[in-house]
Amino acid sequence: MSEIKDKFELDDVLDKFGVMKRYHLEKMILIFVAFLVNEIHYTNYIFAAEEVSYRCKDGLEGKSHCSFNESYTCPEWVYDNNDSFFAYFQLACQEWKRTLVGTIHNAGYMCGLWLVGPMSDRLGRKTIAIATSVLGALFGTLRSFSYWYWFYLVMEFLEGALGDSVSPFYILALELVSPKKRIPFYMYCSFGYCIGGIVVALIAWVTPNWRWFLRAIYLPSFLFIFYSLLLDESPRWLYTKGRRDKAEKILENASKKNKIELDKQVLDKLSCKVSPNVTFSELLKSTFKSKLLRCRLLVCLVWWITSALVNYGLLINSVSLQGNKYIIFGVMYLIDIPGILIFCYICKNFKRKRPLMISFLAGGVFSILQPFVPTNFPWVSLIFYMTAKMMSMLYFNLTYLYTLELFPTYTRNSMHALCSSFGRLGSALAPQTPLLAMYWKGLPSLIFGLAAVIAALVTCFVPDVSNESLPDTVEQAEGMGTTKKTYI
Repeated sequence: MSEIKDKFELDDVLDKFGVMKRYHLEKMILIFVAFLVNEIHYTNYIFAAEEVSYRCKDGLEGKSHCSFNESYTCPEWVYDNNDSFFAYFQLACQEWKRTLVGTIHNAGYMCGLWLVGPMSDRLGRKTIAIATSVLGALFGTLRSFSYWYWFYLVMEFLEGALGDSVSPFYILALELVSPKKRIPFYMYCSFGYCIGGIVVALIAWVTPNWRWFLRAIYLPSFLFIFYSLLLDESPRWLYTKGRRDKAEKILENASKKNKIELDKQVLDKLSCKVSPNVTFSELLKSTFKSKLLRCRLLVCLVWWITSALVNYGLLINSVSLQGNKYIIFGVMYLIDIPGILIFCYICKNFKRKRPLMISFLAGGVFSILQPFVPTNFPWVSLIFYMTAKMMSMLYFNLTYLYTLELFPTYTRNSMHALCSSFGRLGSALAPQTPLLAMYWKGLPSLIFGLAAVIAALVTCFVPDVSNESLPDTVEQAEGMGTTKKTYI
């Protein structure tokens, strides 16, 4: 008879569960759907407020757009798609109002993460994930009934601020499994992003009316209210909040669904550090007192801003490439699938630092070279563009994971939200990057490439970590990369 240990870690219990068994398979599907819908919502403005060709009705000298002299005022503009957002709000010669929609959405998301992150740490991953999903559906649906441009922008901002659920769902996905199974579990969930990008392109293709397009993608999201019955809270979060009874009940339910036996004595002997009952500002102060964690935070901010700028910048500019914009947009997400597979492989076989640096450098090099490819080799230019996009997906995923592994449980989601919030400075600038092509067609790609190279260089200042257990305290986080000790 084997001797029973005096103490067990939560990961010892989570290791017993297979990610393809019933319990975790159910949660995987739920999070997959959440990621899919979130990506549809996040990229909606690319098609809802898409660019539409227009011309002056009098057809003076066959000219269009705003090429008339300043003394001439066009009496009436004719749009190629009268059912478009661009035509309804009469945005001819006001391109900045169209691109402002995407910037406002990301500005709202940037501000909202300051609320969503701390609330997720205090109220739970599940509660905030469901609340933000339903609020996103509400603001998106209200936007489809907008008769005023300013009202549309307000709803766009509120959706970004209060209706984006990716952060709490992402944290929940990582905390539901042990470190050994974290990568494959997240990989399966993250395919939702790719499918979501393909789905939104298809819906936009068959729904040219901007109002019905918004209703088609937002109304089904009210069904997230039923996640309150289908989804469990993170046992790891419950333990750190001292709610052992509820955490044990979830683990026992999981063991029953997976038909495995879970020793009650093991649950009783689980060692965990309870989160101190202090304010969020005090928790942040304790984190920022650490010089190492302050340095990590600055590096993470560079990662996030670069990842968001390049990933969404390449995506937004893809609809301007020659060909069917819906197919091209879908292909841009399709090539993210091998990027995710590569992400899973390198995370299982390598540590975090080197793959992140290589992906930043590779993506940067392809982005820098792409504008200089001779025009008589368009297929080479396209391959460079798509490779840079695949690399951006790879280092964006690595940035998500690496950031979470560098900070303690007490403030993990808050630090993640802080980094993601500042990172949205990059995605807020991304909708404006097509305007740079007015000065030189290759300028956006060149900027993307240089930013990626800089991000690769600053990665030298953080420790290398692998599939270690997630740290709970500042002291444990500081020791990452230098010790093999495991935590909950």
